[in-house]
Amino acid sequence: MKTVLVVEDIELNRDLLGQILEDDYDVAFATDGAEGLTKAAELRPDLVLMDLSLPVVDGWEAMRRLKADPELARIPVIAVTAHAMAGEEEQARAAGADDFLSKPIDEDLLFDMLRRWLG
Repeated sequence: MKTVLVVEDIELNRDLLGQILEDDYDVAFATDGAEGLTKAAELRPDLVLMDLSLPVVDGWEAMRRLKADPELARIPVIAVTAHAMAGEEEQARAAGADDFLSKPIDEDLLFDMLRRWLG
């Protein structure tokens, strides 16, 4: 089973994503960008769902650091945000996001993205 790392600070959102994903994927969680980077290095997940508004290290910086690390750069990152403003997807891709998903999460779109990146 493929592993998805969910980096999300809001417990309700973590729980929701866990419930959506748990039947098809091994799911790991981190509550801030720093913890997300540590878990990505430890677990080597197959994909990361990265909230952009995170404490400690925000999702923008966490994506930049992840993609700058030669050991982790291959891991696809889907940026997830509730603040989908004009131009934000392009900024997220420039920071290292491989894909972009706005909240509230559209489950069909999420699974389409997961299939695209994980096969």
